Amino acid sequence: MSEFLLLPISFLTSCLAGAIGMGGGVLLIALMPGLVPAGAIIPLHALTQLASNFSRAAFGWRAIDWRLVPAIALGGIGGTWLGAAVYAQLNLDWLPALIGALILLITWLPLPAPRGRGQWTLVLLGFYQTGLGMVAGATGPLGAAVLARYNTQRDWLVVNTAVYMSLNHLLRAAAFGLLGFSLWQWWQLLLGMVAASIAGSWVGTRLRGLLPQANFLFWFRLLVTLLALRMIAMPLLDAPPL
Repeated sequence: MSEFLLLPISFLTSCLAGAIGMGGGVLLIALMPGLVPAGAIIPLHALTQLASNFSRAAFGWRAIDWRLVPAIALGGIGGTWLGAAVYAQLNLDWLPALIGALILLITWLPLPAPRGRGQWTLVLLGFYQTGLGMVAGATGPLGAAVLARYNTQRDWLVVNTAVYMSLNHLLRAAAFGLLGFSLWQWWQLLLGMVAASIAGSWVGTRLRGLLPQANFLFWFRLLVTLLALRMIAMPLLDAPPL
């Protein structure tokens, strides 16, 4: 029953993302190892984050910029195909360590982002965002700097980040279904996580204008780093002695 701890975690991480526009997905996937088997982490995360991001976009629908959608979706289809091919070859015993290492890179390194602010930039964003997401799970912060070139208004950034991440998670969820991941044994947990994520988005949307941003990024990075190091250590601690 320990996996049902993910219900309050889903609520709180979705609330965080609703309030500041990012961070919830990274924090959620960093807390999932040990609560569900390694092979279920990224598929369950994709479906839960689909609900979280879609509901956040729906609650702020007036700020959606529909011009972003076609190019990001086109790039995402290509990224999903490539990422699925890589995921199918992974050793799932070491998947938490791989996710932890990628989270550290995403959190602390200035990863390359497409230059410019045209449609081709959005195609590239969709491609590498979704492709990397097939392996790392949480890649939302990667696209924030790209979208900020188009509009720096807070609600616009939060809502349209949710839009492109909804496309990302929808494509990934479809890919995991084609790869053979079965939802049947997880339907109760998934239903609860989806409901908790939607509720968290609703609360976070209403908290958005009330929360100060001072020093948040530093403390968030520190917490995520500790959780990522835990993920890297888990397979090492469970490995049989030589």
